[in-house]
Amino acid sequence: MFNKFIHRPVLSIVISLIILFMGFLAVTHLPVTQFPSISPPKVNITAEYPGANGELMIKSVIIPLERAINGVPGMKYMASDAGNDGEATIQVVFNLGTDPNQASVNIQNRVASVVNKLPPLVVREG
Repeated sequence: MFNKFIHRPVLSIVISLIILFMGFLAVTHLPVTQFPSISPPKVNITAEYPGANGELMIKSVIIPLERAINGVPGMKYMASDAGNDGEATIQVVFNLGTDPNQASVNIQNRVASVVNKLPPLVVREG
């Protein structure tokens, strides 16, 4: 079988070009759902308030932090969660193409501007 390709090099070149062309057509017609997903940049903010329940965390920690963080350049959306164990997390998701380092610096500056409004135990915990 391989003798045919050795004795007829033009045939082997044509067959390989056809295979390449069909592969190119297959890639261009793939649905978008088959491509790998690209994860947007995210910044997570965590706060700990020992002995606080979820409602107290929302009122005294999450609301001031969300108000300060709201409006950061390139922000897509923000999601927050508070548990009854005294821990709260805020996740800020940015648009694709936003520099993650610059986004984290912007978030850090916004959080630093509101630290004096947080309870002293939250500031001490970090």
